[in-house]
Amino acid sequence: MNWGDRREDIVRDDGDGELLVATLGAAALKCGWEVHAWCLLSNHFHLVVETPGANLDAGMKWFLGTYTIRFNARHRLRGHLFSGRYKSLLVGDRVNIKGSVPSIYNFHLGLGYPRGCSEERPR
Repeated sequence: MNWGDRREDIVRDDGDGELLVATLGAAALKCGWEVHAWCLLSNHFHLVVETPGANLDAGMKWFLGTYTIRFNARHRLRGHLFSGRYKSLLVGDRVNIKGSVPSIYNFHLGLGYPRGCSEERPR
């Protein structure tokens, strides 16, 4: 999970949402991650990611940095987009990973404001 700087939007329109998901897909491919689920809201996102290579830190650095560069170029902005380091929780085994997916969806769908949630691998 990571929030926008000062809880500002990290996704302003559908184009940004598509860009973030595409960047996540590139990070997953680059790092060998298995993305089990993602949920994107206007000012933050949640991911359920399996990292067989134990490379979450390097992959998130690439993902967040690359998306920030792309977002800033698209909107002619400069500077930080995210509020700092992402928050990560160790889930453990596959049973717990699959249990994490519904909790993300149910919470955010219940609030009625996600821009997108999916169990599909990002492209």
